[in-house]
Amino acid sequence: MTKIWFDDTLDLEGLTQGSSDCMPGYVGIEFTAYGDDWLQARMPVNERTKQPYGRLHGGASVVLAETIGSTGAALTVDRSKFATVGMEINANHIRPAKDGYVIATARPESIGRTTQIWSIRIEDEAGKLVCISRLTMAVIPTDRA
Repeated sequence: MTKIWFDDTLDLEGLTQGSSDCMPGYVGIEFTAYGDDWLQARMPVNERTKQPYGRLHGGASVVLAETIGSTGAALTVDRSKFATVGMEINANHIRPAKDGYVIATARPESIGRTTQIWSIRIEDEAGKLVCISRLTMAVIPTDRA
C-alpha cells in the first residue's frame, strides 16, 4: 500500500497535544500509532465517557470516530491550501465497554479530490468490536474553512 499521508511522518504526540484544549482533550483521546494507510487513537472508558448505566456512551464513541477520521483526512491534504470538514457520520454500537480503553483505527475507503470516506473500527482492549463508524469528509479550500 502506498502511503496516504501528505507529510512523510506523523507527530502523534503533537496531534494529541494539538487537541488538548477542546473536545478530544476533554474526553482523553490520545493518538497512538499509524501505518501507511491507517491512524489509531485510544480513549479511556471513565466518568467522562460513560453513560448513567456505566457503559461507554454512544456519543463518546462518535466523538472518537469523528476525531480520528477527520484528523486522518486532514493529514492527507496540503493544509496550507485545503481543509477537511465533516459532512456525515454514522455509527453502529455493537457491544458495551465498561472500563479500560477503547482503541479506534481509521482507514480511508476513498480519498477523492473533493470528498473522502473513512471507516473507523472501535475495539476494546481485548480486540472485541465495540462500534463501527463511517465518516464522510468534504475537502474545501482553506479560505472557505
